[in-house]
Amino acid sequence: MILVTTPDFPAGKIIRTLGMVRGSTIRARHIGKDISSAFRHLVGGEMKEYNEMLTEARQIATKLMVDEAIKLGANAIVNVRYSTSSVLQGAAEILAYGTAVIIETPNQ
Repeated sequence: MILVTTPDFPAGKIIRTLGMVRGSTIRARHIGKDISSAFRHLVGGEMKEYNEMLTEARQIATKLMVDEAIKLGANAIVNVRYSTSSVLQGAAEILAYGTAVIIETPNQ
């Protein structure tokens, strides 16, 4: 599956647009990791625990989006975007979305 953040695919031609696809996940903080991050918040430094949580959440949301595109028969997703929102204190939603398309590359 090809993913691009541009609205078109420069290395090939979009021959069919299949529609918007999305994937989302809601992740909550872990109490043990919260303690470490709270300490870093006081003394400064990167909050690696939250970075890891959000990286994992983006990967899950991307996979769910790709799975939806595959079900539609797409071989690419264009105009990929990510959105984050706080659902409640200590939990965040990551949403990945884009347009599922079928592309024709010069090699085809």
